Amino acid sequence: MRISDVVRRKGDKVVTVRSDETVQRLLDLLAEHRIGALVVSDDGESVDGIVSERDVVRQLQQRGADVLTAPISSIMTAEVETCTPDVPIEQLARTMTELRIRHVPVVVDGKLRAIVSIGDIVKHRIDELQSERDQLVGYIQQ
Repeated sequence: MRISDVVRRKGDKVVTVRSDETVQRLLDLLAEHRIGALVVSDDGESVDGIVSERDVVRQLQQRGADVLTAPISSIMTAEVETCTPDVPIEQLARTMTELRIRHVPVVVDGKLRAIVSIGDIVKHRIDELQSERDQLVGYIQQ
């Protein structure tokens, strides 16, 4: 199974935010879409960075409430781990675990196409195991 299988099931919608937007705007988008991270993209296609709830919390602790008016570029991770749709699910799961990251943008020819979370990968694997179980039970009961 490949990342393209996960994207096919969950969809390819990606919410992005510009690097010059404020952290307050970031929080509004996270709450509105009920997600934990946003891809930072100034043109809507490139991956310029990624920013998560954790980034905001850490900056709040360090800088206080003034961080809410700061640009997202001041708190985002600029070096982003990305993948392509053809990457095996197990490989990306291992990479995410080793790097301790929860969200990975999916890119094709340098352009943002989707985003997968560790939760998406776990859900896909659980669904896969349930399907295998159902097939085995069906085979045994025949």
